[in-house]
Amino acid sequence: MKNENVTTKNIMPKIRIFFDSSAFFAGVVSAIGAARALLKLAEAEIIEIAISEQVIVETEKAIIKKSPLSLPDFRNFVIKTHPTIFRVTKQEADKALYMISDPTDAPILAAAMKAKVDFLATHNRKHFLDDPKVSENSGLKIGTPGDALAWIREKLKPNQ
Repeated sequence: MKNENVTTKNIMPKIRIFFDSSAFFAGVVSAIGAARALLKLAEAEIIEIAISEQVIVETEKAIIKKSPLSLPDFRNFVIKTHPTIFRVTKQEADKALYMISDPTDAPILAAAMKAKVDFLATHNRKHFLDDPKVSENSGLKIGTPGDALAWIREKLKPNQ
């Protein structure tokens, strides 16, 4: 029997979250918390995640330095969450320089913009979270993994 009430129009496109290295690190090394919950949602294919090559390098370096036993978990999450990995050119990063106070974060911002994500998840308070102009200039929703998770919950709520 065919269910005629279900159409592709009723299926929402997947929510896409960009993880910077601080959020990815938190999701890997902590068994609880919003960043881990987001990775689990990606693993279950409920959301999609995007990262950049820089995020992979930075996260791996941080894990090796601060939590080397978590390195296999990091690699497993990279495989199991099927992230879209973006490469950012110098020209793309340079275009984002005016949007953020720290030039080393311009490639991260440029990658998130290039990925056309719904939300950029970060724990970087100084350069992303405490500067509302970054969100304003980039056109991105930016917040902590907890903010991203709350935003997703709201988006996935059935219409009342």
